[in-house]
Amino acid sequence: MKGDQCEFCKGEMEQRRILARFRFKGQTIYVENVPAWVCNRCGEQYFEAPVYKHLEDIARQRERIQRVISFPLAEFDAAIA
Repeated sequence: MKGDQCEFCKGEMEQRRILARFRFKGQTIYVENVPAWVCNRCGEQYFEAPVYKHLEDIARQRERIQRVISFPLAEFDAAIA
């Protein structure tokens, strides 16, 4: 993908290791240190096929994931006093 352009904004793609949010069968997991191609303009992320397959394998075995994180979740339309 080096030298490729982003499909959305035509920005330049660069390879990085990222914290990936991955949805699989209605569930979301986060995976650290994932190799990805990331647009340097809009941030769109692309995974090569073997990486995506590995993310699927991780998601299939989600019950083996031992570390759980929590984060604040706000309602967008909620009034802030």
